[in-house]
Amino acid sequence: MTKKYLLSSTFLLLLMMDSVLLSANSSFQTEEFKLGATKTRMTPPVGSIIGDSYGIRVAEGVHDELYIKTLVFEQGDEKVAFITLDVVSLPHSLVMNSRQLIHRQTGIALSNIILNATHAHAGPQMNPLFWDVVGGSAKLKSQEFTRSLPELILVSVKSAVSKIQPVRVSVGSVQETTISFNRRYLMNDGSFKTNPGKLNPNIVRPAGPIDPALSIVYFESLDKKPVAILVNFALHVAIVGGNRFSSDFPGVMSELIEKVKGEDVVTIFTNGTSGNINHVNVSNPDQSSGFDESRRIGTIMAGRVLSTLPSLHAISIKSLKAKVQTVHLPVFRFVEQSEAEWAKGVISKFGKPDSHGFADVVSAWRILDLVKYEGGLESRHKSTTTVPLTEDGKALETEVSVIAFGDQMALVGFPGDAFVELGLGIKLNSPFPFTIVNEQSGNGTISYMPNKKAFPEGQYEVNSVRYSSGGGEALVDAALAALISIFYN
Repeated sequence: MTKKYLLSSTFLLLLMMDSVLLSANSSFQTEEFKLGATKTRMTPPVGSIIGDSYGIRVAEGVHDELYIKTLVFEQGDEKVAFITLDVVSLPHSLVMNSRQLIHRQTGIALSNIILNATHAHAGPQMNPLFWDVVGGSAKLKSQEFTRSLPELILVSVKSAVSKIQPVRVSVGSVQETTISFNRRYLMNDGSFKTNPGKLNPNIVRPAGPIDPALSIVYFESLDKKPVAILVNFALHVAIVGGNRFSSDFPGVMSELIEKVKGEDVVTIFTNGTSGNINHVNVSNPDQSSGFDESRRIGTIMAGRVLSTLPSLHAISIKSLKAKVQTVHLPVFRFVEQSEAEWAKGVISKFGKPDSHGFADVVSAWRILDLVKYEGGLESRHKSTTTVPLTEDGKALETEVSVIAFGDQMALVGFPGDAFVELGLGIKLNSPFPFTIVNEQSGNGTISYMPNKKAFPEGQYEVNSVRYSSGGGEALVDAALAALISIFYN
């Protein structure tokens, strides 16, 4: 009896200890990673202005719809909204107003609301400088459309929040080298030229690399139904041209993927750093253009994505963190108030028979982005979409952002139309095994972002830049500091 009792007591004690350990372990179990995904139509009205960087074309129709596409990530008490719009770039006021509205209505922290532009040149014009050039009903339609966007973005975020569910995540990339080209070239006289023309005999070689990595993040429900696909690739979304609104090749890619994976799947494209990357193959005089070329490239990308999905690597996400880092970039030079009048005159004549040359238009826009406006931000937003200046007018207030998914993956938000070398620098030095860099992010427009090497080479991108040499590298350093800080803490 005594032995039986002792054995039973020992057994009961072990059971009790095991129960305590299981209870303790369950309290430390990681919360499930969740996702809500949605797309919201945002096509501007016909008769408003199409918005490539200097766009003053009035839209005569819609080739394909434009969208706001939203992913809301959730783990435990942390929630992050990742929003992408089919626009060329994001006005500072739009970003700030949208963040405030989303925060008030959903409780998502301001620093956890990341907006990106696909850089679609056939999207809406949202710059007041060029609204004024066109004037009339087109200007009024563009103004009203832009004012309506924060509410529409909020609708998209709320919809995504309502669809939050546990998901599995897989990541990977495939090398695609046939559709993107560095558009800056070293010429045989030692100069550099942007887009020097097809079969130009004076071309020596491209002035820089491409980023061939087509990166994919696949989200599926626990019962293996596709929920969302994030695709990132460094290529200027500036192919279609014309006078009809279009999301360009990202729209083609999304349409084809969704035909295979289902209409409920949200396919989001974000642009890698592509300030010096486009689709033009200078060695191919027979390359197609416009919507035909856009469909060709979108089809190639869709095929690449779909063929790569089975080989993606599943990752376990045990934490979700976001960080936004403010960066001050010294301006290329201090702009005097007296210069603003000349610049306004140049822009006002843009597109007219007596207009100035394009080089003057580029300089004028840069001046109007760097002059200090009396009346603060409200006055500034009536004339420019570019990020604010510091109080002394000597630096631009921009930002980089990081969303970290455990220790496996990170999304980096990088501002402007950034050179590919900058994105490669982040990806190559990130401590995360899988890092995606999304340009046209941050707190608003900031135009071209060349690397330091490009400044003495000159050409269009350098003539457009708002900051002084080294600013791009300063943003890379800030992004890497944020990545390292999150990874090791």
